[in-house]
Amino acid sequence: MDWLKEVVEYGVIGLLLVLSVVAVAIAVERHLVMKRIRIEDFAEKKSLELELTKKLHLIATIGSNAPYIGLLGTVFGIMLTFYSMGQSGFMDSTKIMLGLALALKATAVGLMVAIPAIACYNMLLRQVRVLIMQWEIRNARTRV
Repeated sequence: MDWLKEVVEYGVIGLLLVLSVVAVAIAVERHLVMKRIRIEDFAEKKSLELELTKKLHLIATIGSNAPYIGLLGTVFGIMLTFYSMGQSGFMDSTKIMLGLALALKATAVGLMVAIPAIACYNMLLRQVRVLIMQWEIRNARTRV
């Protein structure tokens, strides 16, 4: 069952770190696009909305699923601890605490990925709404 420790350390936590980098990269890219976009270049509201919301679903997906991936690592870590305890019949508290610490580390990393991802998603969604409102205001004036 030592492989399970590697799965938690490198598989689950590694995956969470990769997802964190992906979420931040997309958030930065989307923020830069929204700063440079010219709403007057869009004749239709739907085409503007499509351009603004590209890839936002990826940030939301990462943010909403990262805690579950961390929880999966927690379950694996606790399983590993119980398995080790069952194999030896008795374990000193140091080994038990190390196993539980590994489990909780996975949960913490999952939350550390999810919280900024959801914050970025909400910030970007607000920028989308503002830009769409600006487009609506601008086009309402030109139609009258």
